[in-house]
Amino acid sequence: MRHHNDKLTARRADTPEDYQRLGLDHTVSPWEDGIRTDGKPGSYEWWYFDAHLDDGSSLVVAFYTKNPLAPGDPLDPYVSIQLDRPGHDTLTRVVKAGVTQFHAATDRCDVSLGDNFIRGDLHTYEIHVSSGDLVVDATLNGQVPAWRPATGYTLFGDHEEHYFAWLPSVPQGTVSVRLTVDGDTEELGGVGYHDHNWGDAPMMKLLNHWYWGRAQAGPYSIVSSYITAERAYGCAEIPVFLLAKGEAIVGDDVAKVRFHLEDEFVDEASGKPVANTVVYEYTDGGDEYRVSFNRAQTIVDQQLIDKVTGIKHVLAKLARFDGSYLRFTGDVRLEHFVVGEKVEDFRDAGIWELMYFGSVHS
Repeated sequence: MRHHNDKLTARRADTPEDYQRLGLDHTVSPWEDGIRTDGKPGSYEWWYFDAHLDDGSSLVVAFYTKNPLAPGDPLDPYVSIQLDRPGHDTLTRVVKAGVTQFHAATDRCDVSLGDNFIRGDLHTYEIHVSSGDLVVDATLNGQVPAWRPATGYTLFGDHEEHYFAWLPSVPQGTVSVRLTVDGDTEELGGVGYHDHNWGDAPMMKLLNHWYWGRAQAGPYSIVSSYITAERAYGCAEIPVFLLAKGEAIVGDDVAKVRFHLEDEFVDEASGKPVANTVVYEYTDGGDEYRVSFNRAQTIVDQQLIDKVTGIKHVLAKLARFDGSYLRFTGDVRLEHFVVGEKVEDFRDAGIWELMYFGSVHS
């Protein structure tokens, strides 16, 4: 979509000039998973890890330089942990420590906050987090090579003065987890994912909402997102799609992707529209792949204003900020058609999210 002045006000940074200016080529290098911001006011950054475990559990761990909803704040690092286990209440923990206990390397992923860390080399990662009665030790081994959508940057503004960046460092890998809860320790396996995000402006000023998800379906790996910019940036629609089979990329050309939502309803807590089914269709010649995320459960339904405290909370209420974050689990189905005939059909567990910063566009 284009702004009233006919300038594209949000775009994927994918030109040869973009690669040159950002010092990138088409191969991901380990330094890209190192810290990319200085932590000063005006920036934010996080490193994310999730896993589906063989017993049906899901685990999410993220290391933050600060609350990404408040990039104007100084460095304020923390770690968030969420563990969902069948038949148990969700365990949510936040670990905070002083700035002097935070370290992040620039040449690779090596991020620590006190005794908690995530470190790796685009293939093998070690994660350790501990909070009270919960201790997690995980190893992630990549099955799909590190990848990014073009440069990984989305640029905003007529002068491209702001950006949001995303690097799926491990689009899919095997995971082994040593999990201790209330003194009981288990060894579990599963499928995992790791990515890295950073930016230089409040996301709620740039982005209205996004669907994001990753999954395995049979021999296929999927990483997908559909981002809608705020009105000030032309409501630009920015798709991201990666489909791999084993280590080989089957498709990542966003010009070949169609996105739609099915069976939408209004979420009672957030007031946001939520789709029971999120669909990506990728067509390449006679091959068509249909990937559908089918919601079974909403495991997080959080109002973002609750993550802002003090005077910022008051100001957010006065501004009627009503951003929401929802995370879902369910099954992800991949159907492969060749000249209209279905030749493959796989289903597996998946995890995906809806981040809704802005008001619902009419």
